[in-house]
Amino acid sequence: QVRLVESGGGLVQAGGSLRLSCAASGRTISSSTMGWFRQAPGKEREFAAIISRSGGGVTFYADSVKGRFTISRDSQKNTVYLQMSSLRPEDTAVYYCALSGRLGFPVSELEYDYWGRGTQVTVSS
Repeated sequence: QVRLVESGGGLVQAGGSLRLSCAASGRTISSSTMGWFRQAPGKEREFAAIISRSGGGVTFYADSVKGRFTISRDSQKNTVYLQMSSLRPEDTAVYYCALSGRLGFPVSELEYDYWGRGTQVTVSS
């Protein structure tokens, strides 16, 4: 059984930083494509960052977070991270970790097989 548990969310002022963690069990993250998605109030869920199972962990970012967010993984801990810097009020959302068996950079949530329950990030102005 695959389980993903996010942590690290919270309230931060604009310009601040947070690091989200996603602890996985039941599947090795280094052999999976891992994604961070987010859903703001009243909006659809969107992808933020992906670390692929191919290419030794090549990463891909949404334009809205590129240069500010960094996705990484620790294979020994079987954990994926999302380091978020220069946070803006529009980054406020519930952040979800997801796991896919696909290669490349699947940006649709339909391409992911397992999801965590999410962690709230709130950025105050």
